[in-house]
Amino acid sequence: MSNSPISGDAPFGALLGYAPGGVAIYSSNYASLAPRPPSIDVSFRSYINNEYMGHKWQCVEFARRFLFLTYGFVFTDVGMAYEIFSLRFLRQVVNDNLLPLQAFANGSKRPPLPGSLLIWHKGGEFKHTGHVAVVTQRVGDKVRIAEQNVVHTPLPQGQQWTRELKLVENQGHYTIEDSFDDTTILGWMIQTDDREHSLPQPALPGKALVIESARLENNGQYVGKWLNEQDPLQAVYIESKGHFINKDPCQYFTISQRAEQELVKATNELHLMYLHATDKVMKDDNLLALFDIPKILWPRLRLSWQRRRHDMITGRMDFCMDERGLKVYEYNADSASCHTESKLIIEQWAKTGYQGKGYNPSQELLSELTGAWKHSKARPFVHIMQDKDLEENYHTRFMQQALTDAGFGSKILNGLDKLSWNATGQLIDSDNRLITCVWKTWAWETAIDQVREVSPSEYAAVPIYTGHPHKKVRLIDVLLRPEVMVFEPLWTVIPGNKAILPVLWQLFPHHRYLLETDFVLNNQLAKTGYAVKPISGRCGDNIDLVSHDDKLLDHSSGNFLDRKNIYQQLWCLPNIAGKYIQVCTFTVGGNYGGACLRGDDSLVIKKESDIEPLMVEKR
Repeated sequence: MSNSPISGDAPFGALLGYAPGGVAIYSSNYASLAPRPPSIDVSFRSYINNEYMGHKWQCVEFARRFLFLTYGFVFTDVGMAYEIFSLRFLRQVVNDNLLPLQAFANGSKRPPLPGSLLIWHKGGEFKHTGHVAVVTQRVGDKVRIAEQNVVHTPLPQGQQWTRELKLVENQGHYTIEDSFDDTTILGWMIQTDDREHSLPQPALPGKALVIESARLENNGQYVGKWLNEQDPLQAVYIESKGHFINKDPCQYFTISQRAEQELVKATNELHLMYLHATDKVMKDDNLLALFDIPKILWPRLRLSWQRRRHDMITGRMDFCMDERGLKVYEYNADSASCHTESKLIIEQWAKTGYQGKGYNPSQELLSELTGAWKHSKARPFVHIMQDKDLEENYHTRFMQQALTDAGFGSKILNGLDKLSWNATGQLIDSDNRLITCVWKTWAWETAIDQVREVSPSEYAAVPIYTGHPHKKVRLIDVLLRPEVMVFEPLWTVIPGNKAILPVLWQLFPHHRYLLETDFVLNNQLAKTGYAVKPISGRCGDNIDLVSHDDKLLDHSSGNFLDRKNIYQQLWCLPNIAGKYIQVCTFTVGGNYGGACLRGDDSLVIKKESDIEPLMVEKR
């Protein structure tokens, strides 16, 4: 929020001047726009190449763009500016290294430096959002700052700051006084290894993370045809599941807004941690060997990471959240699902019977996906590849809607039967259209299995067919053809493989969002209890939960018995109103895009587990 624009203010998007380093400062005078665009309008996203800066032309966008252009690093995305003060690392864009970021309270013994981020709490002039500015210079008893969304008038020629704030030094303590009398400056943030006088990372009290159960009055509203059969996407969902969301649609669950903010922060931070770990794996043959991927694919994996590390559209993280804190189980970075249910079906559920004032945390998921596709390198026509599976029928159509909204042409391929080769060995569909760009629901692991089936010494390269008239097209023939751009990219098999979990623990030991994980059953895990998980397993298959006294608490069957395992600290899901509840968050373009709940009678969430209605409410 900024001070109210007055007559003479420059229109939205006008260049007001420059901060040091030639970083442009733009007017965010939204009052000059009629009508004001909705916050989800993707055209108001600011990017430099593939790097997201923020919402035009807010304070957060300027701060991130200044750091990016000046120092080559950025902070992860946040919901509100004041939340930056709880972050503790920056990402070095050139190599995905994570750099320490320290926070110092206003009044600290550590003075602000040029390049520091100055953070305001929400309240007063910055009512809901807080504020962030960049300290550009210290001049005597003043600091000069550059910012957006406070000043809307052009700066005097040559002036590289928007405001001067008083810096008071008293017995070695430094305090910055704002030019507004109703605001609170939390402090400043400096990229440094030196923690002296810095603040610890704040943690939410456990009670703020509790998931609560609630019930709607049962008036038969979910009996019969409560979904919209005239909506093509809902019609496909109905073909698969009927007018059904779960076994008890009058039961729903709520989380607090503070809990969702923690999910946003955790999702964004963990995504970067997973990328950092992926980079380490790609550079180390010994680590890469732990992922059980055929060596013939290693060069392609590394090339995918080098060329397409910013091309990931969407993934899903699975969490346990309760009064003990927030812990991630794994990252479905390759072939995530549940998007349709979380956005569209929960939306219809709420319209049909929910009377509260909460909101669906995935309400903007479709528009977020649209924005991610708009800023992707995808080719103008995308073939959407799915297996012959009823659930994938609506999942692919949900993604097709995002592609359509983003301006792409697309076609859904149900199975591989309609694919063939033309006379020159190129892949074509039934309309003779070349296959050049694909979004898939198949896991990369399925294609990798097809590589494993061929003797590694039989071929000099990846054994794909290229124009055999009497051989059916296999998945490997599509996804591993060099001219076909695939989403999600091949490198996502690394963060999606559970072998990444011990690597993460080694890189970030005792991190508040991680569970101890190892490739062997060590003494500590034996004491706490542990989960046994196949490294390339999916859908909750072949998982054993073992207690500290060596009792089998739960077990799931599946198709991954022959895979290597990892051992993860036992951290059981909370049982809420008779159901074990897991929180899932979506990443879209590397940032939080929404959340949903999965519920089951079992401790292990599986493919067939229910989606539970979730609302974010004020508490």
